[in-house]
Amino acid sequence: MDVRALDAADELAEFANRFLPIGDPGVVAYLDGNSLGRPPTATLNRLHQLVTHEWGTRMIRSWEEGWMQLPEQVGDLLGSTALGAAPGQVIVADSTTICLHKVLRAAVAMRPGRPELVTDTDNFPTDRYVVQAIAAQLGLTVRWIESDPAGGVRPEQVAEVVGDVTAAVTFSHVAYRSAFIADMAAINDVAHAAGAVTVWDLCHSAGSIPVRLDATGTDFAVGCTYKFLNAGPGAPAFLYVRAEHHDELQTPLAGWIGNEDVFEMGPVYRPAKGIRRMLSGTPNVLGLAAVEEGVKLLAEAGIDRVRAKSTALTRLAIELADEWLPDFTVASPREDEIRGGHVTITHPDAENLAPLLIANGVIVDFRQPDGIRIGLSPLSTSFTGLHAAMARIRDLTAPQ
Repeated sequence: MDVRALDAADELAEFANRFLPIGDPGVVAYLDGNSLGRPPTATLNRLHQLVTHEWGTRMIRSWEEGWMQLPEQVGDLLGSTALGAAPGQVIVADSTTICLHKVLRAAVAMRPGRPELVTDTDNFPTDRYVVQAIAAQLGLTVRWIESDPAGGVRPEQVAEVVGDVTAAVTFSHVAYRSAFIADMAAINDVAHAAGAVTVWDLCHSAGSIPVRLDATGTDFAVGCTYKFLNAGPGAPAFLYVRAEHHDELQTPLAGWIGNEDVFEMGPVYRPAKGIRRMLSGTPNVLGLAAVEEGVKLLAEAGIDRVRAKSTALTRLAIELADEWLPDFTVASPREDEIRGGHVTITHPDAENLAPLLIANGVIVDFRQPDGIRIGLSPLSTSFTGLHAAMARIRDLTAPQ
């Protein structure tokens, strides 16, 4: 295969120059963008301007000059660019864990008298922990779907467990181990037919594959911004609430920023109209600015072009693994349409091999019990870089 020709034909190739250079000359390729995206140069410039002018010069006046509107402004940009969400339904705030707690509690409150939550055994750990914590707090029961770590949850499995006692179902849209893409629309239909509401985790979806929240009838969703959206470590997360639910929406974590009149300072909390009521504390302005720059970069590239390149990169990774890594097993879907933005390869000694690869310039990550994830961020990863990294993996793991 001619990877140079693939790079020459790549419509997104120039975006690699829009990121800060990797200062470590020993890095062959950064293949962990599904855990932490690289920093865009525009983000560095924006943060410098924010600190020196908006904060340094305008100081507290900047709250009235734009800072206070950032959670909704950036949320709308994210919704239109990557999530298939009309304005007024996405807001940027808190961490994924806190956002998930908020929307799950809100979802349960919408279905009083229904004592069960449904999720799967291989959902991301924080999702499972939040579900268990809420169930314990509210005296609910968790119905577990036994999901395949090399795949994910399927609609027929959901249909077997939901019923008139189900309050909410929650799953990851893209499985964190395998990159399996769940059928969001079909699962929503199954849950809704049982009278339940749906809550989706989009951490491995947002910025990697097109998401159609409005079109699929999703009720709630959450996700992070530091992976394919390149907003930086610990950047604020986002949450989505379908517009038809806003009037009955109850936030479990009331705070002054979510009050109808932020500066009323009154004795009683009165929730703001719409999605803003899901805010709690003071917005993370520095983080919001970084999210905005990451989403702007994605908007310029276009989510459909990003998805096309992501599919080509993951397909190449699988082809090279098949050809060069006989002692590894590909543990991600081979069908393009159900594979997200990373490829997992398994090996009995993966826990020791992952640090070896990292020490030799191939930055990957390890996931228990035996998975090495190859994360392929389309805006910052080239075909030649992936080819060189896979060759290094081959050379380092070849039998001696």
